[in-house]
Amino acid sequence: MTLLSRTKEISKKRGLSLDELAIKAGLSSKSIYQWDRSSPKSENLEKVANVLNVSTDYLLERTDKMNSYSSPEKQRDLKYVLENDPILAFDGKPISEKYKRVILELLSEEDD
Repeated sequence: MTLLSRTKEISKKRGLSLDELAIKAGLSSKSIYQWDRSSPKSENLEKVANVLNVSTDYLLERTDKMNSYSSPEKQRDLKYVLENDPILAFDGKPISEKYKRVILELLSEEDD
């Protein structure tokens, strides 16, 4: 599998076309398609990985682990995921920013 095919695969799972992914990452709409012919700049690869919520190592097939949070505790922390995961979905549909805020507010009330 190539970098482009792996990016296409995870992008499709996230409900994004490559054009949409590129735009969300701040790149030109067709730039990711060029990854089959030339390697992307590291900062562009990182931007795409951030939008997809995967590690650059995952996109480069250095690992099969999609995420690389700084600690296992953070992986299980719902607040951390809600605050840092750019694409969350429930039942195959993205969760809106409004609902993310509501969930975070409810979680904050539990801390009080």
